Amino acid sequence: MDESWTAAGTPDFEVAGLLLAAGGGRRLGGRPKALLRHRGGLLVERAAAALRAGGCTRVLVVLGAAADRVRREATLPGCALVDNPAWTEGMGTSLRTGLDALAASGDPPGAALVTLVDQPGVSAAAVARVRHAYTSPTSLAAAAYDGHRGHPVLLGAAHWAGVTASARGDRGARGYLAAHGAALTLVECSDVADPRDIDTAADLARLDSL
Repeated sequence: MDESWTAAGTPDFEVAGLLLAAGGGRRLGGRPKALLRHRGGLLVERAAAALRAGGCTRVLVVLGAAADRVRREATLPGCALVDNPAWTEGMGTSLRTGLDALAASGDPPGAALVTLVDQPGVSAAAVARVRHAYTSPTSLAAAAYDGHRGHPVLLGAAHWAGVTASARGDRGARGYLAAHGAALTLVECSDVADPRDIDTAADLARLDSL
């Protein structure tokens, strides 16, 4: 893992950003989503900047497809980069890789705030709102868009083992969140963010509006 972050504050009260950026863009003709360009930058740069601007004191970026190119071409100050060698198996493996890396760090944070590189409409304002739902390592929260759960998702450290045990394929934390709905705080973000993915060539036309 490339460690370029500096932890700040007391770890139990720290929320770290976790950016899943490993996808190969299969439905985009094999164009890695992290390297898609938008408004003069790369999607991975935009997503990492939103996490930092939203108050995450450190950011871990999980890479997969074209990881070497991302390292060469992306400017990601204050971020740590970790490779997911099993990225082709789905987003669940990237989530496990990121949470395992945070847990193994010398001073693991109290929570991870998870975002996806292919959702450029998820703003720093949405990050900040969900981050403010953190009260302890048992916290569990997610952005909501007109009442429907989306990203960012805040996973208190007490939940990491359960999430990594259940994350499979492209499901990520979905099953775990569904099973723990009574403990989940939904934070409405539809007025400050757009949760739609950039998955297909048709979706690329929306980038200019985000």
